[in-house]
Amino acid sequence: MRITELVTCPREPHDRLGPVAVRAAVHRWLRLIAADAELAPYLIGMDRRRLAALLAARLDAALRGVRQGADGGPGDAAGPVLGGPLRSPLTGEQCWRVLDYLAAALWSLDLPAATVVHAQRAVAGLLRA
Repeated sequence: MRITELVTCPREPHDRLGPVAVRAAVHRWLRLIAADAELAPYLIGMDRRRLAALLAARLDAALRGVRQGADGGPGDAAGPVLGGPLRSPLTGEQCWRVLDYLAAALWSLDLPAATVVHAQRAVAGLLRA
């Protein structure tokens, strides 16, 4: 087998992404959220390591095509990620911006559009109050 065959071999997105790439995308995503003047207050007082781990688990499952069931998915029992009892829940427009920031973080990994949309759908449930 020639080297060019190895380099040009098509691979699925989940084959290209490992846990390190997923964590990097989540950190990029959280930096984009923290830079947004309207969304940054939702991160105040939040355990960002736990949030990053939760988002990375959900995103990793989405990128691998694994559907998390209601009996043990990483975000199913956690409730909304942003917002909470002391904060008002995100508005619809703010939820869309959070998902757009996710798309921006994933586009930088050169993922296909269908994969980005699938990942957005997988984490959208975490934003509902």
